[in-house]
Amino acid sequence: MASNTVSLNAVYTAPQATKTFEHVIPTTTGTLAAKQAHLSALQSLVPKLQDEINVFLTERMGEDKLQGQFSAQEAKEEANYGEEVIEDDA
Repeated sequence: MASNTVSLNAVYTAPQATKTFEHVIPTTTGTLAAKQAHLSALQSLVPKLQDEINVFLTERMGEDKLQGQFSAQEAKEEANYGEEVIEDDA
């Protein structure tokens, strides 16, 4: 059986910062059990990666807010987060 690794990654890029989130997943070719183990590892790492990204972005938003770098549109979106906003076309 050959053993390799693949990486699950996401890259955040902004003018002030770049951050790479990465998890290495061992993969073994061959048996069905090995393929299932690889898919199981991938399935468990995707939500972990999402959580790491969410924590990072929340921290960045807090930093931006402290530095007053929110635009008027971003401030409006932040105020209405999680609520349905119906805009008047008139």
